[in-house]
Amino acid sequence: MATSSTSRRGALPLAATLLTATVALYMALVAFGNITDFGTNQQFVRHVLAMDTTFKDEDLMWRAITSTGLQDAAYVAIIAWETVAALVLIYGTWLWARRDDLRARRMSTYGLLMVMLLFGAGFIAIGGEWFSMWQSKSWNGLDAATRAFLFSGAVLIVNHLPSPRTETTTT
Repeated sequence: MATSSTSRRGALPLAATLLTATVALYMALVAFGNITDFGTNQQFVRHVLAMDTTFKDEDLMWRAITSTGLQDAAYVAIIAWETVAALVLIYGTWLWARRDDLRARRMSTYGLLMVMLLFGAGFIAIGGEWFSMWQSKSWNGLDAATRAFLFSGAVLIVNHLPSPRTETTTT
């Protein structure tokens, strides 16, 4: 009995392909939005770095970055990182679709780790804790950052689950 291409290959690479593609799409849309509507999240980054909507505890306020030049440089770096992560994940998705599983796993891992570093180290740790973003009622991106971090982590796990080379159906 003939088996379909997907069943011979296994469902896990299909899941890795689609989940990687989903994160790639998300990151591409985030980068695109930040490029085409630069001012919206520019204000977010400026407020978080300036710490102007936190509790203004004098023991923490020395951390604030009030230079708009430095704030904007940080924002441009974030956009560049998002763009590169999206491109790496798109390439990983393409490799999954071509059934180059080893290279797909490697490229997807790089892209997913880039996303996790951005949202985990960048937004949750640095923005949330160092710049006390958690204190702000208006400029708090911790929930969104946590969602992106956890989703990317789940996709990373799926990408690294052991997959059988082939599955066969017996008749």
